[in-house]
Amino acid sequence: MSTSEATDRHQRSEDGQRSDPRVGTYVYGIVPADVEETGDAHGVGGPSAEVAVVRHGDIAALVSELRLDRPLGTPEDLMAHEGLLDAAAAEVPVLPIRFGAVVTGPEAVVEELLAPHHDEFQAALEELEGRAEYVIKGRYVERAILTEIMDEHPQLAQLREQIRDQPEEVTRDARIQIGEIVDQAINAKREADTQAALDAVTPVSEFTSLRDPSHELDAVHLAVLVETDRQDELEQVLDKIAQRWAGRVELRLLGPMAAYDFIVAQGAGDG
Repeated sequence: MSTSEATDRHQRSEDGQRSDPRVGTYVYGIVPADVEETGDAHGVGGPSAEVAVVRHGDIAALVSELRLDRPLGTPEDLMAHEGLLDAAAAEVPVLPIRFGAVVTGPEAVVEELLAPHHDEFQAALEELEGRAEYVIKGRYVERAILTEIMDEHPQLAQLREQIRDQPEEVTRDARIQIGEIVDQAINAKREADTQAALDAVTPVSEFTSLRDPSHELDAVHLAVLVETDRQDELEQVLDKIAQRWAGRVELRLLGPMAAYDFIVAQGAGDG
């Protein structure tokens, strides 16, 4: 489908009239121009948000129609945005556009996004060819990690004994001290365990990126860019880590997904 065909598709409704001017074009990401439309992909806005491809030269944008009077920014919208990009990234290189990029129509996709950035987008897509992002998430098993910390910090047992059966207002300082010791211990363990995971996965990764913890009991939160044909190697490395941490850390591998932590395309209207 050519750019003009895609433009016509978005500009006109089924009866041949021009589309409602309150309808804009939502942009998800940049892909190679030879990507095929499946017709069954849906994006932000639910089943009615059929995903189309707007092409220019050797690159293209994944887009869908979006009513401009519709609130944008719900968790469901974000999940739809990321779900579409991750599904595409499992098949082709994808440059994610930041969530919430909406332009007036397919012509604007070309004029504001694809044409001005064609060469840099094409180069980035070539760099991503055969690669995808994976996210490694590890969370401490609360009972196990607290037992570990108690064993390493004998003063915690003493403090707990001091506050036993005492009114809360009397034990406030001791409780604060306990919380500080536990927080510092978890932070130190997180730093050491993250480094251990990083050392283990670096040999099978092209690039790595540390993510901020998403929970107070996070042990590891790490993004890696990996050649998709080395996914088995990555899984084997993580299996060994999981065995070593059994009962202490619950480890998960997410992906393949779009390379959010490594390459995000400049959206239309960005500075």
